[in-house]
Amino acid sequence: MSCSITSETLVRKLSQSILRKLSDFLDPQDAWKSVLIDIQKDNGEPRYTQLHLRRFEKLVAQGKSPTVELLYDWGTTNCTVGELVEILIRHKLIAPARVLLPDVTAAPVATGWRAVEDPPTKYHWEQTQLCAVELGKSKLTEETPCTLPDSTTGPEEPDEEGFYAFTYHELTQITGNWDERPASGGGSRLGEGGFGIVFKGLHNVNPVAVKKLNLVDDLSPDELKSQFNQELKTLKRLKHVNLINMVGYSSDGQYPCLVCAYMSNGSLLDRLACLEGSSPLSWQVRCSIALGTARGLEYLHNHSHIHRDVKSGNILLDESFIPKISDFGLTRASAKLSCTTVITERIVGTTAYMAPEALRGEITPKSDIFSFGVVLLEILSGLPPVDETRDPKLLMEMKDEIEDEEITLEEFTDKKMQDWDIESVEKMYNVASQCLSERKNRRPLINEVCFAIMMY
Repeated sequence: MSCSITSETLVRKLSQSILRKLSDFLDPQDAWKSVLIDIQKDNGEPRYTQLHLRRFEKLVAQGKSPTVELLYDWGTTNCTVGELVEILIRHKLIAPARVLLPDVTAAPVATGWRAVEDPPTKYHWEQTQLCAVELGKSKLTEETPCTLPDSTTGPEEPDEEGFYAFTYHELTQITGNWDERPASGGGSRLGEGGFGIVFKGLHNVNPVAVKKLNLVDDLSPDELKSQFNQELKTLKRLKHVNLINMVGYSSDGQYPCLVCAYMSNGSLLDRLACLEGSSPLSWQVRCSIALGTARGLEYLHNHSHIHRDVKSGNILLDESFIPKISDFGLTRASAKLSCTTVITERIVGTTAYMAPEALRGEITPKSDIFSFGVVLLEILSGLPPVDETRDPKLLMEMKDEIEDEEITLEEFTDKKMQDWDIESVEKMYNVASQCLSERKNRRPLINEVCFAIMMY
């Protein structure tokens, strides 16, 4: 019985009934993968690789529980229930943790961050790991009623999901009364997107980015509310090392706000432009950013979500240059939880990145692939996606000039890089070229893109 289990109990000593209860929670939606990727050896290295993960996945077809088999295997190391519960809590898997230790409570303040602590060298050369979590039974569609959560109780403690409900007044205080001066000049303003301004603040000693959504000319208050609700739902449900980490939200003021972890290296767009005198990104770092971004998109597509606004300005970089996809206000989830083509009357996105079918109102994961192809061209060239003084103005059209031999790939490559080689550059360009196919059915799937990027 669970009442006889303590933190010191060895996992290999757990009864079959307890293991079955754990599998009931962790087998659905592959939540056991969250546990697998967090198990470490004594030296701090991951115990399990992607090859191990695939082996456990195959057990499902054999009618076996991957959770039970994983715990059998890990149990041979004399790991304890306390270690297992710690991992479960870290991934917000409170219910299965309570199967083992009924008095377990939600994780403390730090769990709102979901920080990734891999050192940069390890991250840049290892395959990014998935952190699968249960999406729940709700379906996100544009027709979903927009019922905003209540944020009047204040952010003293995170909710059961680990998020803080801020009041608008509190966010006003931590952003210096929404100081419009640039953060680099002593103010709070970090930047501006299509749906609001982002400010820097400080919460529990940690820097945060506060996105204040504003009305724009062609957006009604109801549409703004829907935009906010969509992004909030997405950030709550989808968690991955290459997606932005949400800390909390505010919905009680004139402007709805989202609070996310602060990304000290800004956007990929700004870093490629060496904004504010920042150093050029090396080829090694650019390759790792490309892979991490592709992994983030792979996670979204595997969980039936289409981002719809993939661009370098929405790829944020933390202190270790680990990429985090952001801005999920336009993200669309299929009502049937399958990534199929949907038609919409409202055309949204950023024109310089949009696939031909997206301009016609089609919503398909292959449109994200096309946009990512433009990002790869930016990574290769260091050039912005659109430049009114350039001919051609759109970066995607420069692919035609390369293929027509009007410009060589070597001439196209960013001269600010010092460590690139033409063979690796050609491989990345070939991936970009496939992604930018005019016909969507000829573009690769995101998992094929990930595999191709890993090869260079």
